[in-house]
Amino acid sequence: MHLLYEEGGDIKIATLITTAGAETDPLAVESLGGKRSKLKSKDVWLRFQNPPTIAISDFLPQAKIVSDEIDLDFVWECAGPEEFQFLDLAKEYFGESSTPLQQTALAIALQGAPIYFRRKGRGQFMRAPEDQLKAALLAVEKKKVELAKQELWEVELREGKLPEEIHPQVNALLFSPDKNSTAYKAVCAASQGLKGGIPELFLKCGVLGSALAYHEGKFLKEHFPKGVDFNVTLQANEEADWQTALNQLPEAKVKAFSIDDASTTEIDDAFSVTPVASSPNCYRIGIHIAAPALAIQKGGALDQIARQRLSTVYYPGGKITMLPDQVIDIFSLHAANRGIKDKESVENGSGDLPLRPAVSLYVTIDAEGLPILDGEHAPITKVERVPMAHNLRLDDLEDLVTEESLADVSNTANLPYQNELDVLWRSAKQLHARRQEQRLANGLRAEVLGLPDPGALARDFNFLVTNNVVEIKARQRGSVLDSIVAEWMIYCNSTWGNQLADHSVPGIYRAQKGWGPQRTRMQTLPGPHEGLGVENYSWCTSPLRRYVDLVNQWQLIAMAQHGVTAKLVAPFKPKDADLMAIAADFDGTYAAYGEHQNQMERYWCFMYLKQLGLPWKGVVRHLKEGQARVEEIPLRLNVPELSEQARAARAEVEVLDIDFLSLEASVRYLGMIDSENDAETLFHSETEAEGEGEPESITEINKEDLSPDAHPGSSQ
Repeated sequence: MHLLYEEGGDIKIATLITTAGAETDPLAVESLGGKRSKLKSKDVWLRFQNPPTIAISDFLPQAKIVSDEIDLDFVWECAGPEEFQFLDLAKEYFGESSTPLQQTALAIALQGAPIYFRRKGRGQFMRAPEDQLKAALLAVEKKKVELAKQELWEVELREGKLPEEIHPQVNALLFSPDKNSTAYKAVCAASQGLKGGIPELFLKCGVLGSALAYHEGKFLKEHFPKGVDFNVTLQANEEADWQTALNQLPEAKVKAFSIDDASTTEIDDAFSVTPVASSPNCYRIGIHIAAPALAIQKGGALDQIARQRLSTVYYPGGKITMLPDQVIDIFSLHAANRGIKDKESVENGSGDLPLRPAVSLYVTIDAEGLPILDGEHAPITKVERVPMAHNLRLDDLEDLVTEESLADVSNTANLPYQNELDVLWRSAKQLHARRQEQRLANGLRAEVLGLPDPGALARDFNFLVTNNVVEIKARQRGSVLDSIVAEWMIYCNSTWGNQLADHSVPGIYRAQKGWGPQRTRMQTLPGPHEGLGVENYSWCTSPLRRYVDLVNQWQLIAMAQHGVTAKLVAPFKPKDADLMAIAADFDGTYAAYGEHQNQMERYWCFMYLKQLGLPWKGVVRHLKEGQARVEEIPLRLNVPELSEQARAARAEVEVLDIDFLSLEASVRYLGMIDSENDAETLFHSETEAEGEGEPESITEINKEDLSPDAHPGSSQ
């Protein structure tokens, strides 16, 4: 005897095993595959003897054939509204003399048609309500149509044609797809076998202009889902109100100048150098920082924009500013459109200088160039309007300004601001020396001021992208002008951090202490930056492009205007949870922006090699674990053959092919190259350049404290 039963949603058959004609419960059975087991009698749907014309192994396949011919609509009509047993319905459908094969076929049909019949027990069913059945049948029909459409789209996509209905969904399918949609299923199936997946498929179809468009689109979708345009427009009266308020600020009795790249548009910082009449050989240094915090109110529309963006985004070929151009134009420390040869007319007082609102730190240095920290010449912070005389450009002067040229008194006519730059350079050397003393006390290696070892890898680069053609040039770090700006910005940030802490005014600090993945972080408690060798280091010098600097500027203005009562009137009070949230959000967002910049630089490095022609041969230096860097551009390549070589070992490689979607290259190792450079020098150069040495060294902090467009890769 054979038994029909259900297991795991499937109809199955087993043969009953009897002992001396007796049956027990549970029943001893043997499956068609020969496996013996126990089956409770209550789970049995049907007991039958196999017809002699059909082998038991063919019984279920034959029943399945019969079940496929059953008219489910007619069965549904026959079933009636009440629960029923499938054997009873078999009599209605096949007649009173229905065979076990027909009964089994009906059981299979009922079990496999959940939209028509609902299971109510072992062999028990109930037909679905008519309205639900109609809805389900409509859904099934719709699914068939969608499946047919999907198959048609797959064929077109594989042929490199984009179906018209998919075209409006391209961005969504790339960056935030609905994985249940027919379009996604079609493009996903069509992209099977393509290394680059859906992006490569769209490149083949011609709807994705380039791999660059994919990388940029992915970043924008994640961080700027509503677009990069500003949804705020300043009214004429609003700008007029700002100007009225700014005109009430006192005018500084200085003539300031900035030092920036030629492409810089957000000029955050400037200098002034004024002799101290009462103290020969002493000078009053002014560090003047653009002051958008004077107009942007906490919680206002502009603040909400800056709070959301948190920083300007830099990448080769462009940038996304934190603040609207209208605000930048008002508060950037732009001088009049005057050439550097006009400095004499400025000194003689001819011509009106534009007055720019600024938060200024005044520091008096002695004859040796050391800051005077106590007494009447102690550092002081002021909120004022600063006359801007010139915007000096590194591109014009960096090679001209050297220690020798500053000392040459006969060079005054050819070197603008020679005396001022000489004073700033002498003091910068003193500031650097003091920081190195603290670095040594922190157990770190002292850094050398000046240009790096010519044998070391260049660390920073400028990317100039024009009409999809890129030029990559090493950026000179450690020059006189570079060091002046870096040292004085570090000093300014540290001094303001100390002043905020001394006045118990909350701020956001850039702290570095100890080791580990979180050794450098933003925090709301004062703390040292061991890598820089300073105490209570805060970011305050780039309020046009970094939100934490803007926040700290609000606090600094309160401190400068209210003194000891500043903590009572400052926008952020002690233990302000919002301030802590800003610090945390900024860390994550700033890192994401930096990663995008790195990725775009990698893309353009690969494009640079492609421009030179593939296959490209060149020299790399080993970093670690088979990772090497191309000597002439900031591109890392994976060269497994170098994994056993020493750091800084030089090798010749050949780049055969480039995948611009994955930003990986096919590299062939050609052989080692003997190096004449000192291995120990190269080791330190390589590790620092790739972030293996002490983090945020002077060269790293330069990127953060120079003008915003001085970030490597900026080419605005």
